[in-house]
Amino acid sequence: MDITQEQEPADLAGLAYSVFARACPSRGTLEHVTGRWGGLTLCALAEGSLRFNELRRRVDGVSEKMLSQTLHALERDGLVHREAQPTNPPRVDYELTALGRGVTERLVSLVDFVEGRMDEVLAARRVYDETRGAL
Repeated sequence: MDITQEQEPADLAGLAYSVFARACPSRGTLEHVTGRWGGLTLCALAEGSLRFNELRRRVDGVSEKMLSQTLHALERDGLVHREAQPTNPPRVDYELTALGRGVTERLVSLVDFVEGRMDEVLAARRVYDETRGAL
């Protein structure tokens, strides 16, 4: 059964999920995973458990606010586990859940592929820019 545009998320019980359907909740998760900060945060956590400031240093360019929002979204989706330890000062560690590891494994493969083909991408950009600049 296809998900129609009129259906609300509550109407999705028992239906197959499709990111192509406007009301499908998988769209939000896909956005959290593939967005710039979400993807980089997940890849950083693939290296192991990190504290907030360690993550911030690892994900160069992310603001404290954006990292906090990203971590909340990933935690809500069940991809990241947050553990606050009752120390003074408080210590909060973030790590991937089993679900998060599965998603991140695939994401890291994509990142590795893109990084490995950047010479081709940059060459394609040059050709594109030269062609467009000539018009």
